Amino acid sequence: MADRTPGRDRTDRADRGGHPPRRRSSTRPAERTRRAEPTRAAAYHLLRAVEEGAYANLELPKVLRRSHLAGRDAAFTTELAFGTLRHRAFYDAVIAVAADRPITAIDGRVLDVLRLGAHQLLAMRVPDHAAVDQTVGLARAVVSQGAGGFVNAVLRRISEGDRESWLVRVRPPGGVAALALEYSHPEWVVTALRGALVGHGTATAEAVDDQLEALLRADNDPPRVALVARPGLTTVDELIAQGGRPGRWAPTAVLLDSGQPGDLPEVRDGRAAVQDEGSQLVALALAAVPSEATGVTAGRWLDLCAGPGGKAGLLAVLASAAGADLVANEVSEHRADLVRATLAPAIAAAVERGSTIEVRTGDGRDYGAEQPGTYDRVLVDAPCTGLGALRRRPEARWRRQPGDLTALGPLQRDLLRSALDATAPGGVVGYATCSPHLAETSFVVRDVVKRRDDVEILDARPFFTQASNGALIDLGNGPFVQLWPHVHGTDGMFLALLRRR
Repeated sequence: MADRTPGRDRTDRADRGGHPPRRRSSTRPAERTRRAEPTRAAAYHLLRAVEEGAYANLELPKVLRRSHLAGRDAAFTTELAFGTLRHRAFYDAVIAVAADRPITAIDGRVLDVLRLGAHQLLAMRVPDHAAVDQTVGLARAVVSQGAGGFVNAVLRRISEGDRESWLVRVRPPGGVAALALEYSHPEWVVTALRGALVGHGTATAEAVDDQLEALLRADNDPPRVALVARPGLTTVDELIAQGGRPGRWAPTAVLLDSGQPGDLPEVRDGRAAVQDEGSQLVALALAAVPSEATGVTAGRWLDLCAGPGGKAGLLAVLASAAGADLVANEVSEHRADLVRATLAPAIAAAVERGSTIEVRTGDGRDYGAEQPGTYDRVLVDAPCTGLGALRRRPEARWRRQPGDLTALGPLQRDLLRSALDATAPGGVVGYATCSPHLAETSFVVRDVVKRRDDVEILDARPFFTQASNGALIDLGNGPFVQLWPHVHGTDGMFLALLRRR
């Protein structure tokens, strides 16, 4: 049987595989750099911030500003940090073998340095000598001189093999465990996604494996930056003139292939924003449903869980254009402040049109009892595990636990019940999550609806088709819509549309 141990005769491996041998560092440890190169230092500080509870996508702009990084340096830092977070489970398995000790026995700061080095060696086009030397310098700068020696030894061991050879060595024999390690997802997440693909009708039980692997692979692909051109405040053409290109599905979407979104004046002014196309389609589809509410409730919209304001920002301009008022509610005062900042341009524009946009702070579970039958259109963008947005929030896969569903399930049901009670007869409720997990999507909706005789489930597919000007495909069997990263290139958004009879 052939010896597949990484490091065995690198020249032979190159000859057999047709790949040139990778260049190893010949610099002695004592001669290596003792400083932290700015891009790698920035990536390290982002990882440490995430370890302390920060969200990577929110922390990244702060880190780049503090480090004065832009252009190619900012792109390198982003790929290094986010790639390391996405593939953490695989790198931890490799590090444990190369260090000959469990990762729990390695200082957390040193472990983050090693993860960054492993990503450079196994997934980036960084020469081995540069990956090792610069990562050793990082360890010496942010931890200690002694840590640099340990990091050097471990990374030299890792550099003796490529990703494929290490995968052969550390991957379990098969099944969920093998997929979980190869694509760096917790096993419970892999199992949940498999069930969601079947439960939403995207795959049959017999053919789910290929779909599952494609989904896991898509979760590890860096997402394209999508902008929303908020109607009435800016146009798609204005953003395209700034270097963007039209989105694939949403007529309000523009894709940005390079540059920082915050550099665009439209984004700085709040006339446009970073927003995934799937999220845009949810707001557009809800706005496309004809309301049958009459009387004083006509023209009153509610975003029950508005923070941090992405969907509310689009709903606000859509409501204003329709001559409707919008209440954007958020339970957290801090997040309500974010909503106010996001909606400021729309609020000013609404005043000129004679409509109002109001941001409130309150518990969404109370609206049904305190304001029954008040609104003709309500969005419940429910708190969820975020398993549909793992491309964008790579740390969520490690931060979330199966037990989170125990707390989220009752909250999601309470919010949906409250939204239905706050909706006038003839009005419509959109229940959305950025998770495809069945326990957060169809199970919640059907559980609430079966206990009421005044609610009708609408087929959401025609409204997504309308929202995308007929472009959106593969919407399943209905009545709910579940978008997928590997099918639609969007976050895994779910939407159910319900009419109050």
